[in-house]
Amino acid sequence: MRRIRTAVAGVVAAGLLGSGCGPGAGGGAGDAELTVSTTTAIIADLVRNVGGDRVDVRSVVPHHGDPHSYEPSPGDAARVTRSDLVFSNGLLLEEPGIMKVIHTNSRKGTPKVAISEQLEQYGGKVIKLKEDLGLDVLWLGWAVEGEVTGDGSQVRTTATRLKGPGDLHVYLTDTLGNPQSYVDSTDGFDAKDSFALPPEAHTHVNWVFSKPGTYRLTVRGRTETLDGKTAPIGSGTITFAVGDTPAPAGKKVLDGGHADVALNASTKSVYVRSDDPSTGKRMHHPADSVVLSVPDRAKETVPKEGAFRFLGAPGSDIWVLPQAVIGKHVHGEMDPHAWEDVANTEAYVRRIAAELIKADPKGKAAYERNAARYLKQLAELDDHMARTLATVPEANRQLITTHDAFGYLAEAYGMEVTGFVVPVPNREPSATEVEKLHNTIREKKVPAVFLEPNLAARADVLRRVAEDEGVSICTIYGDSFDDKVHDYVSMMRHNAKELARCLGREGS
Repeated sequence: MRRIRTAVAGVVAAGLLGSGCGPGAGGGAGDAELTVSTTTAIIADLVRNVGGDRVDVRSVVPHHGDPHSYEPSPGDAARVTRSDLVFSNGLLLEEPGIMKVIHTNSRKGTPKVAISEQLEQYGGKVIKLKEDLGLDVLWLGWAVEGEVTGDGSQVRTTATRLKGPGDLHVYLTDTLGNPQSYVDSTDGFDAKDSFALPPEAHTHVNWVFSKPGTYRLTVRGRTETLDGKTAPIGSGTITFAVGDTPAPAGKKVLDGGHADVALNASTKSVYVRSDDPSTGKRMHHPADSVVLSVPDRAKETVPKEGAFRFLGAPGSDIWVLPQAVIGKHVHGEMDPHAWEDVANTEAYVRRIAAELIKADPKGKAAYERNAARYLKQLAELDDHMARTLATVPEANRQLITTHDAFGYLAEAYGMEVTGFVVPVPNREPSATEVEKLHNTIREKKVPAVFLEPNLAARADVLRRVAEDEGVSICTIYGDSFDDKVHDYVSMMRHNAKELARCLGREGS
């Protein structure tokens, strides 16, 4: 049931005091007093509604772009250099390269505001990211824990040694299905067998072994900051039992659920963290105390697509711990897609108004007036969402989508996210994987599935299975706009209308 709306005292009361550097230093367009960069088109739209004519705002990620994977251009960097203020979403929504461009190119003293990371102070609410995909093998990623000081700080993980009967590939498949290698043992290890993550981040990857047997992978970590400083944070060796190989005696076997190879910048250690399946509590295991199982049921074959030739000859046997979540997917503990609950977007607007006033105090009256008008529009939108989605029959309130971006929408408006995954993107799924998706749709009696326009390239399997099951294929917007939907209010109205139309009767 939709929670009762609560008033936040004052339109932009929290955080409005204080002043910043004089506006306009970046040379805004036309009569604008501030030049503003944002990471996403959604945030740019919110800033435009609050800033009005006083603000010239542009997004780094274009309308059709995916903030999880977009690679900034030199033009994006030049725009950031001219900006008086930069807004990001935060909570590790944005691809790390986007944040690096912002930290590297913004002028000294330019405010860089990660809106969702103080959302509660402005009347919003963040929720934990739920990850439970029910794979029948271990779901293994990489993680970074502990603090690293300094703008643009990150932790770099490097593979230094592998003992085992075959080769190891660790790679990530991006949004469009292109593999990006992190570790490749076939030509030995060097500097290229490494990757970096921001502090308190986590990423999903594919782990591929070429032969059964026992493998021991040694990795080391170091911190890096934008000023070129680095510091070591230790090393550790992780053991894998591949195929029907028995696990070494005396070690705890992890063979299912969600786990990560983790590097801790504070304790300077490498370990394996996992989620206890019975309690959900996170556990930390010393690297030498566990063995990660890659059983025979994880056996696959090398895809026929040329992009995967680095894994071996097409059709060759490989043992795979899958990436699971399709696309580049670096994130933290909290779900960053907070705007899918309109009440949270009201908090975004309050924060944006506060920061614009700090940067341009002379515009205070205009910003407050614009914010009040837009907050009224958002309150009406929130009520519209609740009324429209209330028309969906209880049994039909299941969301199957291409992207895990709708947890806030589900919690706010009485829906349930029902996830599905094709473990290794950009290849023909196995009969078992396809059957799982068929079964999910049948068991849940889902009348429709939902595709995001900017992620259509990764939705072939979902589309085909939906057609086989005779369920509707509908459109929902998550992280970005397109040529048909250009603003946040239109996006959410579309989502409400489409959900109600496809899952029940169309709302008013």
